[in-house]
Amino acid sequence: MNQNTVKKELRERLRRERIQKFSSSNFNVILKIPEIIEATTIASYFSYDVEPSTTEINQTFLSAGKRLFLPRVNGDFLEWVEWDGDTTTLKVTKKLTEPTGRPTTDLNAIEVIIVPALHIDQEGYRLGQGGGYYDRALANMSGWKIGLVHAGELTSQTLPREAHDIPLNAAATPSTVVRFRV
Repeated sequence: MNQNTVKKELRERLRRERIQKFSSSNFNVILKIPEIIEATTIASYFSYDVEPSTTEINQTFLSAGKRLFLPRVNGDFLEWVEWDGDTTTLKVTKKLTEPTGRPTTDLNAIEVIIVPALHIDQEGYRLGQGGGYYDRALANMSGWKIGLVHAGELTSQTLPREAHDIPLNAAATPSTVVRFRV
């Protein structure tokens, strides 16, 4: 069985498990870590459905005067658009809430990237939704990378990976932050 098939089957199982176990929680635990405190420019995302919620942390970043960039799908790639908290500048495309406006061309100015994941393993590799958008984006971003997962979604098992998969620097659950040696 090839890695794509293994990943696809694993994603389907993990999505079912997430739906069965889902409970809403915040990820304010990341607001206390030095990389977040010191950053002036952060890339995050708008969570949907049973993804780890970014609502509170995104609002906290804006309230603290940080520049907040959100992803928008453009073909096979993500582009990052600065968002000031004005919900009238957002549009919903399928399940995704995306910012309108001009994307940044300076990805190296983004100091921290908050990444969604279904599961994250002990080496910082994540299993995402399967489009490869984040791995393509992270390959071009030098900022510190942290994934958000629900309790029980950090695994000691090695997740299947391919050459293009990018490891994270850390992972957060609602109660803890785990750092990886990347």
